[in-house]
Amino acid sequence: MFIIELTYKVPTEQIDANMAAHMKFVDKYYHTGNFLASGRKEPRDGGIIFAKGESLSEINEIVAEDPFNVLGLADYRIIQFKATKKVKAFDALDAEEE
Repeated sequence: MFIIELTYKVPTEQIDANMAAHMKFVDKYYHTGNFLASGRKEPRDGGIIFAKGESLSEINEIVAEDPFNVLGLADYRIIQFKATKKVKAFDALDAEEE
């Protein structure tokens, strides 16, 4: 499991101008099953994506495709973790990785 944290490097006007392309990227990885939840940080200085993947390398490859990354609009921090305590609904997601 991974938490992808985006921090904007440019004014929100530039972010908004590129949001459609970013959302197309996000939707692509919801469809592949890699992205599980996402949204804006408050205050609005970036976003968070809750993701799953086979490896940190795979997540880095995915992040490299984000138009915000390609255009240099955001910095990324990727945190890998193993969920050791969770709600039952999470078990189905965790089982897919085994």
